[in-house]
Amino acid sequence: MIPTPYLLYLGHSDDPLGIKTSRGLAHFVPEHCVGEFRHDDCPLTLGIERLTIEEARARGANTLVLGIANPGGSMGQALVEDALVAIALGMHVAAGLHHRLRDVPALVEAARAAGVTLFDVRDAPADLPVGSGRKRAGRRLLTVGTDCSVGKMYTSIALQRAMQAAGLAADFRATGQTGILIAGRGIAVDAVVADFISGAVEVLSPARSDDGWDVIEGQGSLFHPSFAGVSTGLLHGAQPDALVLCHEAGRPHMRGLPHFAVPELAECLEANLRTARLTNPQVQAVGVCINTSRLGEAEALAFCADAGQRFSLPCTDPVRFGVAPIIEEIARCFAPSPLATTVSG
Repeated sequence: MIPTPYLLYLGHSDDPLGIKTSRGLAHFVPEHCVGEFRHDDCPLTLGIERLTIEEARARGANTLVLGIANPGGSMGQALVEDALVAIALGMHVAAGLHHRLRDVPALVEAARAAGVTLFDVRDAPADLPVGSGRKRAGRRLLTVGTDCSVGKMYTSIALQRAMQAAGLAADFRATGQTGILIAGRGIAVDAVVADFISGAVEVLSPARSDDGWDVIEGQGSLFHPSFAGVSTGLLHGAQPDALVLCHEAGRPHMRGLPHFAVPELAECLEANLRTARLTNPQVQAVGVCINTSRLGEAEALAFCADAGQRFSLPCTDPVRFGVAPIIEEIARCFAPSPLATTVSG
C-alpha cells in the first residue's frame, strides 16, 4: 500500500483532462490528501489548499503523487526536479505514467539514499493468463465510453458506492492509475501486453459466490483509434452483465485527435453491446452517464432527459445528480444470479 497522506502534484499543467488522477483523488479520497502542489504558471486547481512541498511535508504528507498525464505518459525534467525535492524531504513518490520512476536514475539514486520508495502504479502483474471466456459466477458491470476521459472511473466508483448503500455486495475493480490509487489495488490494463488484456480482467474480477457485483472501470473507447484495443479486451474479459455508457456533453472531437469526431451515442452503445456479446450474449445496457461540466444546470438536466428518452434508459450526471435511477434499473433488470449457487468460485 502507498503511504498516505498524499500531496497531489499539478506542477506546470495547463490541461484540465491531464490532471485527472490528482482530481480523482481529491474528489473521492479527500481525507487522504493534504493539499495540492502547483507552480505559479499552472492555471488549474483542485479546490484544495495550495502548499509547497516543504509545507506539505511539515503537515504530514508521506507521498508525492504525480497525478498528471500527457500523451505518451512522459516525464519532463521539471517534474523530476520537483520529485527530487520531495524525496530529499523523506517523501515517497507515486506515479502512473508510462515513463516509469524506476527508469530515471536520478530518482532511483535519491530514493535509495533517502530510504524512501518509488511506486510505479502502472506496473502490471507478471504471469497473466490469456482470456478463456469461460462463464464465472457473480455479476459484472462495465463502464464504457464515447471517448477517453469522459467519466468512466467517476461513474464506476459512484455506482459501486451507491450499490453498497442500497445493501448490495459490490466491489470497484480499478483498471487505471487513478482508480488504483483510490482503491489501493487493481491492474492497469493499458500496461498489459495485448494478448493478455482479457485474461488480466478475468483475474481482476474473479468468480464470486455472494451474488454480488464487480463494478469494472472502463478504459478508452471502441471509437478511439489509439485505444480501442484496450477497450475491446476489457469488454471480452469482463463478461459484463450490464453496461453503462459514459459521455461528455459538448466535447468537440476525440481526445487528442481533432480529425476524429465523437461518435453518436446510439452508435457507440450498440457497438459496445455487440462486442460484449462474444463472452456474454445476455449483456444489457442499464444507463447512460453524462459529464455535463460544460453545461449550465438547466441545460444539463435537459440533455440527460433527452438522452434518457431516446434510449429508454436512466440518464444522469453522477457528479451533479447522483446515480440512483441506474441503481433502480439494475434492481429491476437483475434477479439473484443462478450461477451464485451452481458455479463454484
